[in-house]
Amino acid sequence: MSNNYSFTADTSGARLDKLVADNCPGLSRTHAQQLIEAGAVTVNGKTAKSSLKLNAGDKVEVTIAPEAPTGLAREDIPLKIVYEDADLLVIDKPAGLAVHPAPGTPSGTLANAVVNYLPSIAKDADDLAVGETHRPGIVHRLDKDTSGLIIVAKNREAQANLSNQFKNRAVRKTYITLVQGKLTPEQGIIEADIGRDPKHRQRMAVVAEGRASRTAYKVIKYYGNNTLLEIKPETGRTHQIRVHLAAIGYPVVGDTTYGSHVKSLTRQFLHAGKIGFNLPSTSKWVEFESPLPADLEQVLSELS
Repeated sequence: MSNNYSFTADTSGARLDKLVADNCPGLSRTHAQQLIEAGAVTVNGKTAKSSLKLNAGDKVEVTIAPEAPTGLAREDIPLKIVYEDADLLVIDKPAGLAVHPAPGTPSGTLANAVVNYLPSIAKDADDLAVGETHRPGIVHRLDKDTSGLIIVAKNREAQANLSNQFKNRAVRKTYITLVQGKLTPEQGIIEADIGRDPKHRQRMAVVAEGRASRTAYKVIKYYGNNTLLEIKPETGRTHQIRVHLAAIGYPVVGDTTYGSHVKSLTRQFLHAGKIGFNLPSTSKWVEFESPLPADLEQVLSELS
């Protein structure tokens, strides 16, 4: 059964794709653009382009057909669950575990493990996937080799609520990282636009035409010519922390993409150690913490 939405633009000047995403619960702007391109969105009874600027009073109708089954294999991969309720899971992800399938990583991901732990997360009462089909319930992500806390929604309402919290920057995330070099001053903000590296499309970089990005940092401790930092990203760009720190000359230890390999570490020294957000059902503010994993503690012990 299809989901149908109908609404009227109350002001002039808004883009069609943004208005569709804002008015359809759980729908990302990318998905909205796909629906518009497929002809599933009409304005005053006619199909239109994503970039159309609406006039006040324009009537928009959206038809979202049921998605095909995810095809995501259930895999018995252990999950470290630090919190669970009827709406969500908070999982402490180990380094080396990709969040969802992608080219080169078709299986063995957090998404495969979540579907195995909670098969209902792939289908809700309306027979629609919770979130995108290849990453059901996942409302944000961590790099494969970044450890730490990640939230997974268990139903469409929670997914929409949490997505909006991320969109409105209401979620507070704190990372711990070790960088090369003695970073001064001991507290500051890195503000530089991030986009695709024009020379290496698989990488991100600080570029003039990139998206506004802002990262706050504070020194925890100096270890010789290395610095342990507390990082609070204020935006959520791909590889933001790693790109920003490399751009100012202090790459993350062990980051082979933006820094260099370190013998004692098989991944980048980056851990999502704390996350705070409002519970979807009660709006109560909650925070969860994850201790530094053993491999990162070992690096600090060796530096000490």
